[in-house]
Amino acid sequence: MKKRVGEYLMDSLSTVGVEKVFGVPGDFNLAFLDDIVCRDDMEWIGNTNELNASYAADGYARLNGISAIVTTFGVGELSAVNGIAGAYAERVPVVTITGAPTTSVEEAGKFVHHSLGEGHFDNYRRMYKEITTAQGYITVENAQTEIPRLIDAALAEKRPVHLHLPIDVAQAEIDVQMPYAPAEMINQDVSKYTQMIVEKLQTAKQPVIIAGHEINSFKLHRVLEQFVNQTQIPVAQLSLGKGAFNEENDYYMGIYDGSIAEEDIKDYVNNSDAILNIGAKLTDSATAGYSYEFDIDDVVMINHHDFKMNETITSEISLVNMLNGLLNINYKNTSNFPGNKQSRKADYVINKEPLTQENYFKMIQNFIGLDDVILAEQGTSFFGAYDLNLYKDNTFIGQPLWGSIGYTLPATIGTQMSNLYRRNILLIGDGSLQLTAQDISTMIREDLKPVIFVINNDGYTVERKIHGEHQSYNDIQMWDYKLLPAVFGGKDKVAVHDVETSEDLQETLMNINNEPNRMHFIEVKMHVSDAPEKLDAIGKAFSKQNS
Repeated sequence: MKKRVGEYLMDSLSTVGVEKVFGVPGDFNLAFLDDIVCRDDMEWIGNTNELNASYAADGYARLNGISAIVTTFGVGELSAVNGIAGAYAERVPVVTITGAPTTSVEEAGKFVHHSLGEGHFDNYRRMYKEITTAQGYITVENAQTEIPRLIDAALAEKRPVHLHLPIDVAQAEIDVQMPYAPAEMINQDVSKYTQMIVEKLQTAKQPVIIAGHEINSFKLHRVLEQFVNQTQIPVAQLSLGKGAFNEENDYYMGIYDGSIAEEDIKDYVNNSDAILNIGAKLTDSATAGYSYEFDIDDVVMINHHDFKMNETITSEISLVNMLNGLLNINYKNTSNFPGNKQSRKADYVINKEPLTQENYFKMIQNFIGLDDVILAEQGTSFFGAYDLNLYKDNTFIGQPLWGSIGYTLPATIGTQMSNLYRRNILLIGDGSLQLTAQDISTMIREDLKPVIFVINNDGYTVERKIHGEHQSYNDIQMWDYKLLPAVFGGKDKVAVHDVETSEDLQETLMNINNEPNRMHFIEVKMHVSDAPEKLDAIGKAFSKQNS
């Protein structure tokens, strides 16, 4: 069957569930975009810039399982680099497609626009090599091998891939031998490693599982919960990967974040004689500056292509195979462990006094619905939100490893478009909002209906808590945030709310619930120095780490 290369590429992406494609048009991708907008099974979502498009693609992939972004050569693909690097760090599979100059222009070494004016065309591809798990230059001859290879790599590693697609190649016809089908997972014999783990558990008096972000990336929630229910080993989550384990499960203890964790959780984990680290990375932000008290060399590391127990180290075993293999072990824990003390219904004060961070997050706790998607921006919002207690069907999204502020606003476009029927709640601060605010217009154009809480506390509070609390570099220009929906064309579409007290917030939350079919934009004013307790502690840890 004759098809254009661009058409074959989009057919292949459709096969793995990509229904929305994010990006920005440019002259080196325009003709290729025709192969997207003409389809009945796919929709083009134009963003306000390529960085925001990469964030939106990241958010879409976290829920959908894979996503795609299209940029133009040079200026576009480099604008997306930050977002793609974040997807690489946090294991999010994004197919990054660069519309490039024609092969004849490249072969002639012409000084074309968007190049560096030196006749070279591989500069940007080489930059992407460090932040993608696989890269490919698509030609007419290799399209039917390279495109499947790259999509399979994104799915297998849960990381971005980069396709360099000359515009003449995208339009060229090929004779498609057979439609793309995803590669089947290779089943590996992991019995050698699971037996080692069983032997360690059998002598343990206080075993624990630390769960993290790779569980979310590989969609292993059901398998992990089955393993926990069988073995009755308690689970602590890291903030990096919150949502990896069902917080309604009886074996869930709570968040472990080093020295600032709840005392009983901290004591239990620090004194455990068998820590199974499953899909987790013990980063500085997740452990309050590496403040864990256990010996990390004694931890059993069970991550994707990264298994370590004592002197046994291998990069050959996948997390999927390893966790499935653990379902076959014969072990049951009998030790006592601390239960989850966080309540899904918090007590808070209602009055006319200025709203505090503590009261704000208690009220947000009560506002969360059964299957809401909660996005928490790195900074005040994330450090206040990761202690929220979730329902089984909630999804929690942050970016604490890469930590690029502004990420969650465009990511909300992606998460909301992956499922229009789930309510998306975005918790973001004023400093972060100012980085990516333009894509509020994309939300309005696409008729999305998230609930956006913007904390207006006059600057970069997370940075103030680390260093320079009163320095001008942590200040930002004050905006009239409530006018933004109107500026972006949503005056009659978006419900705007002004919150200064807990009374205001209570009324606003009731109004949001009474109007679920509208986008809501809430400006929440709080004092510049007020911060969640965890942020104060993390700020001190980071300050010490940087000194």
